[in-house]
Amino acid sequence: MQTREQIYADSVFKLVSHLKASEQERNEYGSMAHKLPVLIRTAGLAQALAFVDTRKKPQQQLLDDLALVVLKAQEREVLLARSRNAPLDEYMRLTQETLHALLWFKRYAQSVLGVEDASQEEQGDVKPS
Repeated sequence: MQTREQIYADSVFKLVSHLKASEQERNEYGSMAHKLPVLIRTAGLAQALAFVDTRKKPQQQLLDDLALVVLKAQEREVLLARSRNAPLDEYMRLTQETLHALLWFKRYAQSVLGVEDASQEEQGDVKPS
């Protein structure tokens, strides 16, 4: 049996390493992987996800990939709806799971895509459980 971290690591690695995009799109995807945890902590999950959904295709692809990893859903609309409509306890759990998954997106953005966080802030990291 695998831990949640192993499942997230494997799923995210497959998604990031098979990302078919131009270098600029890969940089935008990776940059948002670095920024999104901080946005979630400052604005809340629903507002942060809604903000990213208004961005360009690479950032929206990150939401699609995040929905696939966290909810096993094929589209970001499921993740967006769940973040807007969930009861408090589910909202808090979804926020934590999203932050845990985003840690792996950030790590693979650095190692696979070669995208470094411009601010070099570590406040978006979540300690693995």
